[in-house]
Amino acid sequence: MDASVKQHYLADSPPSVVRLEIKSHFDTLKDESLRRYAHYMSRAAFEGTRVTLRQVSPESEPIYDLILALHRACNGDWKSLAQKTQVSDEDLRYFLEYAAQFLGNCGNYKGFGDSKFIPRIPASALEALSSSTSETKEAFQKANSTGGGIYETNEQSLMHLGYPTDGHMTTYYPDSPTITKDEITAIGDLMEKKGLALENTRIRKTPSGDFELLIASGVANPPVKDRDLGETDTFELDGALKGKTLRLLFGDYKEEMAKIAHNIKLAEKNAANDNQKKMLDAYALSFGAGSIEAFKESQRIWVKDQKPALETNLGFVETYRDPHGVRGEWEGFVALVNLERTRAFGALVDSAESMIPKLPWGKDFEKDKFLSPDFTSLEVLSFACSGLPAGINLPNYDDIRQNLGFKNVSLGNVLSAKAPNEPIPFIAEKDQEVFRRCRDPAFEVQVGIHELLGHGTGKLLQETAPGEYNFDIANPPISPVTGKPVSTWYKPGQTWSSVFGAIASSYEECRAECVAMVLGCDFEILKIFGFGNGTEDMAGEAGDVLYAAYLQMARAGLVALEFWDPKTQKWGQAHMQARYSILRTFLGAGDDFVKLSYTKEDLSDLEIHLDRSKILSHGRPAVAQYLQKLHVYKSTADIEAGKGMYDEITSVDSWWGSQVREVVLKNKVPRKVFVQANTILEGDKVTLKEYEPSLEGMIQSFVDRNV
Repeated sequence: MDASVKQHYLADSPPSVVRLEIKSHFDTLKDESLRRYAHYMSRAAFEGTRVTLRQVSPESEPIYDLILALHRACNGDWKSLAQKTQVSDEDLRYFLEYAAQFLGNCGNYKGFGDSKFIPRIPASALEALSSSTSETKEAFQKANSTGGGIYETNEQSLMHLGYPTDGHMTTYYPDSPTITKDEITAIGDLMEKKGLALENTRIRKTPSGDFELLIASGVANPPVKDRDLGETDTFELDGALKGKTLRLLFGDYKEEMAKIAHNIKLAEKNAANDNQKKMLDAYALSFGAGSIEAFKESQRIWVKDQKPALETNLGFVETYRDPHGVRGEWEGFVALVNLERTRAFGALVDSAESMIPKLPWGKDFEKDKFLSPDFTSLEVLSFACSGLPAGINLPNYDDIRQNLGFKNVSLGNVLSAKAPNEPIPFIAEKDQEVFRRCRDPAFEVQVGIHELLGHGTGKLLQETAPGEYNFDIANPPISPVTGKPVSTWYKPGQTWSSVFGAIASSYEECRAECVAMVLGCDFEILKIFGFGNGTEDMAGEAGDVLYAAYLQMARAGLVALEFWDPKTQKWGQAHMQARYSILRTFLGAGDDFVKLSYTKEDLSDLEIHLDRSKILSHGRPAVAQYLQKLHVYKSTADIEAGKGMYDEITSVDSWWGSQVREVVLKNKVPRKVFVQANTILEGDKVTLKEYEPSLEGMIQSFVDRNV
């Protein structure tokens, strides 16, 4: 790999390490049973750490073991280890920076971006650092020889997650370098017909050309009554795969799933109500026996558990990192309710029915009744994942969302976490003050609308069973995009993700972001969050927040190019692909609403110029027109039109992909690494242990978590 290209894959130096502040909120939690509930659910979430690591790359778990082994070798006295092994202070710092970033991303590929990062410490120096004990020597050898290894950069395609046949890294299809997209699709179609969801699965292609579906479960042979497909475990494939078989194999991540289920059963003893107990029973069955139907039942009950003092959810949830967009990555969180901020979100929920008609589609493309969700502002106690989000809208199952509802949460201490003196490239000097002052409230409004009225709106037109429809098939709805009756819809067994496949996650994030940009211009919503008096006033406080929101989105669309790989022509992050398309929409709104301004040939003085006076007249209408197409194509399962439009607007030409991307990379700001607290159980009492927001503090938090 060219040295200048390789430079972009080096670990951040230094990474931006911040503490996830929770102590003041945890201290208000006086009920010991609630504290124990929080402790055991946190343990359940973190027991899945090794699952997430194995879902990233073959070498991620050995690298994790190396970090832990090195800590054991010096009991956290890193300087003494460096002195003993004759490693320089600089190289030691490079290792600690890499370790903190690795732990923050739960693997050696960025949780936000899906590209590999490698240590700045030379391999020889890391080998020397690992020479102090036989355990550390062995751990280094394994970490640097498994999979792509710590330092492997020769094959650039392996520097990104993606399909095996494209040469990319993935462990969702282990030991299967020749498995094709068509084979993955064919197996998915068969399982869809059989009614088996795939979030907790991986696929292995055997040397004979047959296939194994690996199902995450705490036991290798769960009782037939607990399985989603009963006793059948072998299926004959047809079509292009005729003559081949698919065999179900339980027990993937067996040890970890058993520990997760065990901690959930301990949490159940401290549950606050019967709903929570039933939810935890379903969780334990799902993770023990590998049943997604049991997991879906846990989510149905979770939706009904309104306004708990502690909120928690865990499982194989988001499908961003499976190149096929179907299989979920392990994650789990426990969080405490922030009552003051929750009141604002409650008012937003109350306003939802009056806001939804302002969106650019008619009632035929919207649920008959908006199911008011529980919308809560949370302070995260623990979040086991490859990257903390700012907000969440769950569950991800459309049948539950449309029939029972969903929950929205905004993660307050993630939103508010800041590194000191954080630079903000591409924002003009004249806009720096208002941007710094208003970006947090603007983002909170954006996240709220994105989760509630973005992911929470919309109807999928479906043939729910042969000959049965959830719309009038004799008089199909008129598409506001074409002016003609719709001619496509979801067939029995089809889902949003199965139809839209690999683009589904990014496309849906884009739709939700566009809803936030359209309704974020509504001054009644801004008033709900405490800005302005509800009247249109671009010059006042509400106008400042709205201006910051549009500036923030434009800047996000620009820095998104960090997550575009020109060699593979691949986007590495769903949200950033979406934000790039929204920037393109801003630039196409006309009358210089948004311009990328620069005077130097190398674009080194590139700035975003956004005309505040044209947000309502040009920005909002342009986004609304784009949103209408996104929404209608999704509602009607029109993959041909939807994919064609989305591929076009997220395409990156040579100017964007070389010149603009180069200046973006030169101004890259390290993504935050969050140091989380741990709960400690002594007898029946639970206490909180916090850590310094430092490289050493990050490592220590994982060491304590791993006991």
